[in-house]
Amino acid sequence: MFIVDAHLDLAYNAIRNERDLLKPVSEIRAAEAEEGKTLGTAIVTFPELRRANVGLVFATIFVGPTRSAMFKEGEKLVYSTTDEAHQQGQIQLDYYHSLWDSVDYLRPVKKASDLEMIVGSHESGEEPLIGMVVLMEGADPIRHPEELEYWYERGLRIVGLAWDDTRYAAGAWREGGGLTPEGYRLLEIMADLGMILDLTHMGEEGTFQALDSYEGQIIASHSNARSLVPGQRQLSDSQILRLAERDGMIGVVLANAFLRKGHKRGDPKELVTLEHVVAHIDHICQLVGDADHVGLGTDFDGGFGVESVPREISGVSDLPLIAKALTDIGYSERNAQAIMGGNWLRLLGSSLS
Repeated sequence: MFIVDAHLDLAYNAIRNERDLLKPVSEIRAAEAEEGKTLGTAIVTFPELRRANVGLVFATIFVGPTRSAMFKEGEKLVYSTTDEAHQQGQIQLDYYHSLWDSVDYLRPVKKASDLEMIVGSHESGEEPLIGMVVLMEGADPIRHPEELEYWYERGLRIVGLAWDDTRYAAGAWREGGGLTPEGYRLLEIMADLGMILDLTHMGEEGTFQALDSYEGQIIASHSNARSLVPGQRQLSDSQILRLAERDGMIGVVLANAFLRKGHKRGDPKELVTLEHVVAHIDHICQLVGDADHVGLGTDFDGGFGVESVPREISGVSDLPLIAKALTDIGYSERNAQAIMGGNWLRLLGSSLS
């Protein structure tokens, strides 16, 4: 089974947490336990992705704004100004380029032929490759809309306008609001370049403005169902339906606070199971009437560790368990495989061509 994970903060995890993602996850866990680090137990490394047969990931560029209480000035990959955001974003993109230059089985995915090569490596019996599509989570590293072409040339293919509020759009964490004039201009350039827009983290008003105005492909790379877990960070049924009408995709997050109503950080992970994951997937499928618009966007190691993911998940290599959980409740093998990766492959094959 070819698995796609549509949201992994790999560069952020490697640089901010000082983790060598080319090592087995067991080595990272042992070293951090010995050093007394309290980052949350590591979930993702590239060897672990290969064990799970994850063939494609959306690899993020994420920098933390000091306007958020989660980040302090002077920390790694944190910014107070637009120039700082640009610099910290470039550091992460440089990290991905260094991987592509030095690791044979890691490849950038910039166009449809790259995607075909990745999928073909898993079908041919040769060494399977891992493809990496670069996604920017919060667009402040783009100092002005016209700079987007530079980022595109360096490999960026997906942009989420907001995490917190940015110069381009309001974030879901705040009081609301929509796209700014610069946000509309950025969308125009994205459409000209054929880029994918990620609605995750945007305020609801901005998501509908984008759905009404953006002509290109639209996704929500890591978002769950608000009907099951209340809050602006999740997608309402109206948002889900509009995304499906636009032939978009939603990646379900495997963070427990996004899976179980009322779950708080520090609550026992045993309270959340794969049944909660399947419930979010099934809600989306039942709402839109098919299994074609949902996949995975785990957000693993995005500020949390194995303590904050479902009971059955001890590492990213456990992702295939989700497919079994889907077939156990009546999903066909075909639909389970589509949710695990095929739906993302279809969307990317169309978008990147």
